[in-house]
Amino acid sequence: MDAFLDAMNEFLTAVNGVIWSDFVLYAVLATGLLFTVWSGFCQYHALAHGSAVVLGRYDEHDDPGAINHFQALSAALSATVGLGNIGGVAVAIALGGPGAMFWMWVVGLVGMALKTTEVTQAMIFRNTDDPDNPHGGPMWVVDRGIREHFPALEALARPLGILFCITLLIATITGGNMFQAWNVGVVTNKAIPSFPVPVVGFVLALLVGLTILGGIKRIGAVAGRVVPLMCALYLIAATYVLFVNADKLPDTIRLIFTSAFNPAEAQNAFIGGTFGLAFLWGMKRALFSSEAGQGSSPIAHSAAKTNEPVREGVVAGLEPFIDTIVVATLTSLVILSSGAWNRDGEATLTEVPSFTAAQEQGAWSLPETELPAKSPEAERVSGPWAPDDNVFLVARYGEIDEETGDSLHRVNGVVRRADDGQLRVRWEAVGDADDAISEAPKVEHPVVYRDYPGAALTSYAFDLAAPGLGTWLVMIASWLFAISTMISWSYYGEQGVVYIAGEGAVLPYKVLYCLFILAACSGYITTDSDLDNLTALGTGVMLWVNIPIMLLFGVVAMRAYKDYFKRLKNDEFAPAKKK
Repeated sequence: MDAFLDAMNEFLTAVNGVIWSDFVLYAVLATGLLFTVWSGFCQYHALAHGSAVVLGRYDEHDDPGAINHFQALSAALSATVGLGNIGGVAVAIALGGPGAMFWMWVVGLVGMALKTTEVTQAMIFRNTDDPDNPHGGPMWVVDRGIREHFPALEALARPLGILFCITLLIATITGGNMFQAWNVGVVTNKAIPSFPVPVVGFVLALLVGLTILGGIKRIGAVAGRVVPLMCALYLIAATYVLFVNADKLPDTIRLIFTSAFNPAEAQNAFIGGTFGLAFLWGMKRALFSSEAGQGSSPIAHSAAKTNEPVREGVVAGLEPFIDTIVVATLTSLVILSSGAWNRDGEATLTEVPSFTAAQEQGAWSLPETELPAKSPEAERVSGPWAPDDNVFLVARYGEIDEETGDSLHRVNGVVRRADDGQLRVRWEAVGDADDAISEAPKVEHPVVYRDYPGAALTSYAFDLAAPGLGTWLVMIASWLFAISTMISWSYYGEQGVVYIAGEGAVLPYKVLYCLFILAACSGYITTDSDLDNLTALGTGVMLWVNIPIMLLFGVVAMRAYKDYFKRLKNDEFAPAKKK
């Protein structure tokens, strides 16, 4: 099984290297800038008019749709404001450095234009044959849009719709499902070691399964209650941590800006990235977190009650602002101001271990090492060592990595209890026949670090401010965020299944969806890189299909956008009629 998973990770890494090339990131950024300028900076209208719409000023009871604007925004936010903000931001900083946050802000702002445009398109072309259960999303945009505007290409309409649905289902299973479940498993097991990750998966699968059986109305109702609660809880705790670290905030904000263009400002044992690495990880995690340009949120917004497509489009423009500019920013400031991203090691080995050649050609290994107790401060924050803790040393080997600008690498290990009762670390070998290391790696400093992948790093950052706060807060928030995200993404995938195979395929799909939750918590995903391979694949394939759809029908959306605000300026909209 391990060999299969290694091969799968290598395959996904190769695929992601193509779908996340620099060209793709520049194309997404350029598309967001295009619609920003074309719309006359729709970010302003999203914040001003979009807020009024969400508050119910323009709600019409008799308009087609299943849920109101606030519920539609909550359902979409429940899919975006989640573990992408807790775990995804942590991954971005761990792998791309503090400068990644700057690029997340950039994507957040242009993402407001992307969301406004793609949701407006979805509302224009949504299927309202059943007014109480409308269907929408890029698959309907490309299907109906081609039939209406390019009839000569009608034969391509449905195949292109199916192509988008395939990418939607990939993202649903990876980022919308497995990423969430894995992070909850890790965080819960950290807080309650007696609660195994597979058991977490079973409980999650049960709760999600019971919710998604109720369809979009139940999902909208649950999201409308859970999303405000979980955001308030998380934001209050994050504000407390920032208050504790208030004296460090000016330097933290300066570091974000300087390391975005000069990452040498932030080199340490965990990262040492170039400008390109900060840009890459900031873009990737912001796009994953906000889902801007993916085409997922339009599916939730298409269920909203309205006869004005642009009205729901500007509501959707609020999502990247709330998700990235507010929530993700607070998470990044907590991680950076607390020092969690560039922390000291938990323990120091009594002597520097030396690598020896392993049996496999080109590989090197460290001997099993006795593990000293944690330093008093480390033990105060995160407790003593325990069997199965993931740890690492930092070693120097190989050529200078063009991406990180250094030759430092992590050497991962797992804590185990030996027969004599002592805790020891079994280290993983580095290098192999395909990636041979000619000279023995060198451990420069025998410092042992506890590994905090994904949301666990955010939890640790809260714990630094108040021991126990992060462990329990992030665990509770992770459960709320993950469940809300998974139920919304289950609906996204369901709409893709309905488009491809009809309503009869929905129940088998929901069963499979819950089984993937169990798979994510099976214990075979263990590191940030494993996690990123899954989430990057889902986000990337959707962007490849949805961005061209947005550009193809951009003129339709922008024409409707300008017409709507012309009528709004002329006071053509009567007060909402409510019953």
